[in-house]
Amino acid sequence: MRKAHLLVTLALVCCTTYTMACTNFLFTKGATKDGSTMVTYSADSHVLYGELYHWPAQDWPAGSMLDVYEWDTGKFMGKIPQVAHTYNVVGNMNEHQLAISETTFGGRKELESQTGAIIDYGSAIYITLQRAKNAREAIVIMTDLIEKYGWASSGESISIIDPNEVWIIEIIGKGEGEKGAVWVARMVPDGYVSAHANQARITTFPLEGKTSISSDKMNKIYDPNITTVYSKDVISFAKEKGFYPQDGKNKDFSFSDTYAPVDFSGARACEIRVWAFFNAVNPDMAQYWDYATGRNIQRDSKGYATNRMPLWIKPSEKVDVMQVMDFMRDHLEGTELDMSKDMGAGPYECPYRWRPMSFKVDGKEYVHERATATQQTGFTFVAQCRSWLPDEIGGILWFGVDDAASSVYFPMYSAATEVPFAFAVGNGSMMEFTNKAAFWVFNQVTNFAYTRYNLIHPEIRAKQVALEQQYVNFVQMIDAGAKEMLAQDKESAIKFITDFSCRTGNHLVDTWRDFYGYLFCKFMDGNVKTAIPGEKNPKVEQPALPEWYLRMIIEQTGKKLEVVE
Repeated sequence: MRKAHLLVTLALVCCTTYTMACTNFLFTKGATKDGSTMVTYSADSHVLYGELYHWPAQDWPAGSMLDVYEWDTGKFMGKIPQVAHTYNVVGNMNEHQLAISETTFGGRKELESQTGAIIDYGSAIYITLQRAKNAREAIVIMTDLIEKYGWASSGESISIIDPNEVWIIEIIGKGEGEKGAVWVARMVPDGYVSAHANQARITTFPLEGKTSISSDKMNKIYDPNITTVYSKDVISFAKEKGFYPQDGKNKDFSFSDTYAPVDFSGARACEIRVWAFFNAVNPDMAQYWDYATGRNIQRDSKGYATNRMPLWIKPSEKVDVMQVMDFMRDHLEGTELDMSKDMGAGPYECPYRWRPMSFKVDGKEYVHERATATQQTGFTFVAQCRSWLPDEIGGILWFGVDDAASSVYFPMYSAATEVPFAFAVGNGSMMEFTNKAAFWVFNQVTNFAYTRYNLIHPEIRAKQVALEQQYVNFVQMIDAGAKEMLAQDKESAIKFITDFSCRTGNHLVDTWRDFYGYLFCKFMDGNVKTAIPGEKNPKVEQPALPEWYLRMIIEQTGKKLEVVE
């Protein structure tokens, strides 16, 4: 999730072994049809194995220590004191309906290394989920961890939501010689949506006042009027390092433009995903198209971009959870950059490009698009927090593995005490295939579809929609039953939602394994076969290649393939 000059950035965003390039869309209560808050996440890395993490709630003896490991690499970072009690966490959501996700923006390279730092972005997220009950508490815990133990990552945009509030916090380390990080956290106004996708997006922000506090007044964060919190030295540190003019006015300071200025790749490979989502919920986004494509980034005398998209917008209509799932499946459809429409899509209109994204021809640099839906996704989710339900049944992690466009989100209650075996940690790995693991079963279907996308993907889409609608309907019934049980016996209610979640997840993988068999039989060897009731042999069709592709073959081969009478 790095961002720098075009070639460097695209190589890092899309190819570096331990680099993630992710996408988050955020929804406040007033922006959704049912009044839930939601956040989406796709963990996009070529080496991330898609599985569903689980930490059970636990009491810890006094003096216990926690081993901290870097999420990307598994490297042991150090030990920190454990708290007396940790909460149940399923994936990126805990039993109190707190959900946290992220995208990496990288930022200034001189700030990305901090010797002796223990807390990386992954450990910050998963430790906080085990210790915090709501978004504001999560901000306190996360920033305290970073201050005490150092920041072992580059720049990060982190989404934090609970049943009532939606926050974005952007963090970047202080580099060598000074422990910790500088950061800004902002609450998304109710009725609005926000997003980030590997480019820092917080620009100017209100300074201390009725709605804003700096970190030296963190005790005031629980005042509901406070909607902005920032590290006390976020501006002074920038001036000290020469990132912002000494005589620059504090009110004009922009976090993103100072610590992670947007360039061509930051727009074209990152902000364009935000634009596509914003454009799907609000038709007024055409004015930002030239910016999002990187063709026209206007700057002031400080080098700050002046035509950037807003941090949040108001959707023209409220959205539901199935629409939110589909926002994660975008390939820039309906734009001039639609990935299924240029020659790179091939004769079967495949909206994917294998890495690397950048290439040179005759000394000129070019780039393939980086859309929201991408082939290297490890796992993806929609976290949904529902304030009208008790925490024990209010939080649902709609979870999927592999490419969101061809995956299926199934409902996983965040208070569940087990996860489905098909999605569990340890069931297979990136170099250990097993057809019992969701990651491999879904990858089989998806990679087969890439070979003849416009023929195979419509079948996947139909199956996907039918299953997800079925799951939405099931959840309504499970909610009602679990709520009634909860009033009588909490333990039985938790077991009920755990059983439902695990059975649903495992059954989905069984279904998808059989679905692969069906697709393989139907589309094997370039044919399209349809069973004929009562007959042994199926109907066989062999769709012709498009004329433009046939003409390209002729242009390349000359008379070699010509039929001679």
